[in-house]
Amino acid sequence: MEVFMPKPKVLVQRLAWYSVVLLALATASAGCAQAAGLTTQRAHFRQAYALALQGNVHWKSYAGDLQDYPLYPYLQAAWLQARIRLLGPGLIIAYLDRYGDLLPGKALRRSWLNALVRRKNWAGYLRFYQPGLGISYDCQALQARAGLGKSLHFDAPLQRIWSRTALPAACTPLLQLAHSEGLLSPVRLWARIERATATGQVATIRTLAIWLPKQQQVVALRFAQALTTPVVASKAALGWPNTRRSRVAASLALQRYARTDDAAAGQAYSSLRRHLHFNRHQRARIEVALALFQAIDFKPGALAALQTLPNWAQSPVTRAWQVRVALARQNWKVVHTTITHMSGSQRRQREWQYFDARALAALGDEKVANARFVELARQADYWGFLAADRIQAPYALCPSKLALPNTALQAVQHVAGLARSFAWYALGNLQSARREWQAVWPQLSRSQRQAAVLLAHRRGWVDRAIFALGQGVARNDYALRFPVSLREQILGDSRVAGVDPVWTLSIIRAESAWSRDARSAANARGLMQLLPGTARQIAQHGGLPWKGAASLLNPVVNIGLGTRYLGQLAMRFGSQWLASAAYNAGANPVTGWVDARGTLPTDIFIATIPYRETRNYVESTLAFSVIYGWRLHGQPVRMSRRMLTFGGLYRPSDHDSPRVSVRCQASDRLAQGLPKLGREVVKPRSR
Repeated sequence: MEVFMPKPKVLVQRLAWYSVVLLALATASAGCAQAAGLTTQRAHFRQAYALALQGNVHWKSYAGDLQDYPLYPYLQAAWLQARIRLLGPGLIIAYLDRYGDLLPGKALRRSWLNALVRRKNWAGYLRFYQPGLGISYDCQALQARAGLGKSLHFDAPLQRIWSRTALPAACTPLLQLAHSEGLLSPVRLWARIERATATGQVATIRTLAIWLPKQQQVVALRFAQALTTPVVASKAALGWPNTRRSRVAASLALQRYARTDDAAAGQAYSSLRRHLHFNRHQRARIEVALALFQAIDFKPGALAALQTLPNWAQSPVTRAWQVRVALARQNWKVVHTTITHMSGSQRRQREWQYFDARALAALGDEKVANARFVELARQADYWGFLAADRIQAPYALCPSKLALPNTALQAVQHVAGLARSFAWYALGNLQSARREWQAVWPQLSRSQRQAAVLLAHRRGWVDRAIFALGQGVARNDYALRFPVSLREQILGDSRVAGVDPVWTLSIIRAESAWSRDARSAANARGLMQLLPGTARQIAQHGGLPWKGAASLLNPVVNIGLGTRYLGQLAMRFGSQWLASAAYNAGANPVTGWVDARGTLPTDIFIATIPYRETRNYVESTLAFSVIYGWRLHGQPVRMSRRMLTFGGLYRPSDHDSPRVSVRCQASDRLAQGLPKLGREVVKPRSR
């Protein structure tokens, strides 16, 4: 019987192949085991942490395999915090000696210091106090020294505290002590009252006023009245004495009054200036306020009021509003003249470069105007896309990909602070994850920051790259800057709501920058920043389930309701850009603006939106739509097609919509601060 024997060379190759397969299987097996172990650790941590937060000592029974888990230091800290009122210093000292520099250690130190304040254990407080914990603890440290019999002096530590405009409640006992010891003279009190007035800190003014001599208390409270009830203060000022502080308070009241009724404020000013002898700068501030609020309402005399301000009283704000009022009237000569008189830095801003080019074109200087549009079109932003549309040029999108070796990504995972940050993210605790990220970020090198951003993006934590971009990390990596997360859900919900998915993506990017648990000061929540009341109405109108405000932190709920809301606004206003304005500012203000200036070209109308936030929001979402259109389809719809004038029927862009080509010439890369390539990159124009 013949036995086949492979040739030696073939045998060696097969053995090598088998060894590679066995190594791969072993590596995969180890990876699976590691993943399973990590899953178990996470489950044990959740159980241990829940018990530790309750002060239950049985957290330790789940922590046997957590010694090497990044979040292990949080367990004992949570248990100690829960029992802080019952503890002596021994366990606190032991923990802080080991973990005092970590975030849970700093939080525990603060809690322990607060407990020592409640016990009035001043010696213990000074033993555990460290600078850098916050202004509350700095105040309490001075209070502790006084509690131990040391005299309080108005020296550097107290001066630094006193120089702050607003102070937390924890500083009140220190201020009361300083007052009782005669350290807060009327001169010092007035200096702080005037600082508080400049920043609108009414509570600070009222707190300090009671420590002034009685005859001065009434004067100080006029500052608070000017801030809170400027109409009442403006009328009352007719009975105030003609003193410096009366003039300051009255000037402030008139400026505030102008915000709500510039005509009535102007009449009050005419009466008061005969009684109170305002100085030149006070008169200018009042007259600027009166002129600006006429301009914001686009009243007939607004442009003249702004132009008649003395040159020394003009500012970037007054110049900008002269242009906006002139644009509303399409007075191109005034637009051009005013931009010419701006300071060099303001004149170079891309908004004014664009409108100066528009003015030059309207005044007949097409050659210079087109040259301006060409330069503006080299940038991938709102003004660049507008300029490109004016001259029918391609869009200058010049992507650069952040690429790092795997060794860099692996190395950054071992940075302790980032490991804790990613561990919290994996558990779904975004707030704690961000705290750890922000704590470690200043300590990272540029290459470590890039690796951290890229690693976060790959793990689905897409908002990290967006927030890091202001610090110079991969600005032209559009996949990082403009992520497409939850793609299928966004496409499906947008289709059901009848809106363009590109618009939905742009709203998410502008509203929350993809931070799923975002919550605004106005209580708007989630990716699309919906107010609970609005969300409830949308759900009821659409027959959708509603489980309360907390459900808005669920992206499925948030995007489903947010796209429905966009659809409602699109039906009402007929265009993406106008509905975006209503999404930001509310439907009623937008309706008023349309009634007043609805015949203006869209680019001019947007420039005349009175609210700066809404103006910037509309510009941003339009520009984002170009970039997201490019990311989804390869070539975007021209931005001007999303800026149709009033009265139309909203139609989402689809695959059949004509698109603009995208290019990246060497001159574009140079304008965007990118390194040169060996050759130009040009995509063909779509037909």
